[in-house]
Amino acid sequence: MKAQSEAQQKAAGAALSAKRGETPKSKLQGASKEMYETMTEKELEDMASTKHDKIPERKG
Repeated sequence: MKAQSEAQQKAAGAALSAKRGETPKSKLQGASKEMYETMTEKELEDMASTKHDKIPERKG
């Protein structure tokens, strides 16, 4: 699954970092916290790797 906005991509990156143990889970908030709890590491990796030039800053 690809990110639909830069904000979503950044949230996925934060959640991925926590999944890998690089960032404490307690530092997550909002969308990144929910992504951490509901998505696999592979799903987060795919979303975080979306190229910036193909997506808007915010969805909407």
